[in-house]
Amino acid sequence: MRTVVKGLEVNYEVRGAGDYVFLLHGWGSSLKPFDGLAAAIAGKYTAVSLDFPGFGLSEEPKEPWDVGAYSDFLVDFIAGFGCRRAVLLGHSFGGRVIIKTCARRDLPFAVDKVVLTGSAGIRPKRSLAYRLKVGSYKLGKKVLNWGVARAAFPDALETFRKKLGSSDYSGASEVMRGVLVKTVNEDLRPLLGLMEAPALLIWGEDDPVTPLADGRLMESLIPDAGLAALKGAGHYAFLDQPYAFHKIVKYFLEID
Repeated sequence: MRTVVKGLEVNYEVRGAGDYVFLLHGWGSSLKPFDGLAAAIAGKYTAVSLDFPGFGLSEEPKEPWDVGAYSDFLVDFIAGFGCRRAVLLGHSFGGRVIIKTCARRDLPFAVDKVVLTGSAGIRPKRSLAYRLKVGSYKLGKKVLNWGVARAAFPDALETFRKKLGSSDYSGASEVMRGVLVKTVNEDLRPLLGLMEAPALLIWGEDDPVTPLADGRLMESLIPDAGLAALKGAGHYAFLDQPYAFHKIVKYFLEID
């Protein structure tokens, strides 16, 4: 399905009937990995999964958005369904947007429950090696962006980005690189205490992207939260251990 939100074409899918659950994917992903989970939830709810702007089949923002802009987008998207209450389920970047959204006091709908899995939002402590790498990248970018250097070596900057940048950064468009920079530099820890809805946190014990320690920290900071850690699961716990993941979510959402 297609709709327009904030002037952008957005791709989404709807399954089931009943109260609404919105499934929000992670960075570099799309609604597709949620197919199995959406089908399980649709047994009782209207399960809505979407491609965030700049991902999947949705149109890219015209300029780099920060997390607040994605939260504004999500609020408008949900409001378009006319629902008065909703459950929000987010993976990684999607969890980041949920945290930002649940800290607001101007929502046109109530958030009944929240599910966060491998959620981003905790800014990690950076090692000296990481800071040196970032410093080298910024210096190299400035030099290679200089007019003479850019004219003499037109492909050098992109090669440099691929060599020193993360895979997420290197594989993104210019606009989405700006989004990534704004996103990862915002620590959402101060907002976790503002979340009022009951929160279920599901983490893969072997998550290398958002480590289990992040989940434990979120559990301690969110007023009403419980954490389930899944053995043999990484960052995509809902794909690595789908049976256990679905069972936990269905219990939390009271799905028979």
